[in-house]
Amino acid sequence: MKKIINHPEEKYMVLAIKKARENLRKVDGGPFGACIVKGSRVIATAKNTVLIHDATCHAEINAVRLASRKLKTHDLKGCVIYSTTEPCPMCFSAIHWAGIDPIIYGTSIRDARKLGFNEMIISNCHMKRLGRSRVKIIRAYLKNDCLKLFDDWKQCHGEITY
Repeated sequence: MKKIINHPEEKYMVLAIKKARENLRKVDGGPFGACIVKGSRVIATAKNTVLIHDATCHAEINAVRLASRKLKTHDLKGCVIYSTTEPCPMCFSAIHWAGIDPIIYGTSIRDARKLGFNEMIISNCHMKRLGRSRVKIIRAYLKNDCLKLFDDWKQCHGEITY
C-alpha cells in the first residue's frame, strides 16, 4: 500500500533551499533547489546548473537523474520531490514519468517569471489536468522562505536570468 503524504516535512524543503543557496555564492544556475526523499531517506539533493551550458539542468531534472543513478532505476515510485519553485513543464513531465508523487513546492512559476526568468506560464495543476496525471501537488510550502531566495538572488546577481 502506498503511503500518502498529507503533511510535508520541513527538513526536506530546507535541504532544497540550502542547495539553491549554493548558487548565491557560485553561479552555476538560478536560485532553485530540489530534494527527493523515499520514506525518511534523502535520495538526492540538487541545484539548478543551467549556466554550465545545459538548458535542461533544472534542479528537479538534476535530482531525478541523481536519484535514478543512486537507486539504479528509472522508476522512482514511492519518492517525494520537494522543489523551491513550481516545476516547469519539462520538470513536471520528468517527475510524472519517473512516478514521483507528490510534488511539494514553494514559489510559483509566476513568482519566478516576475523576477525575470523565462518561464512558460503553464502551472503544474494545468499540466496535471491536460496530461491526466495522478501526481499530487502541494503548493506554496514554506513559500516565504523560498521567496527569500529570489530576493537574495536579485541582491547578489542583479539581472542574471535566463
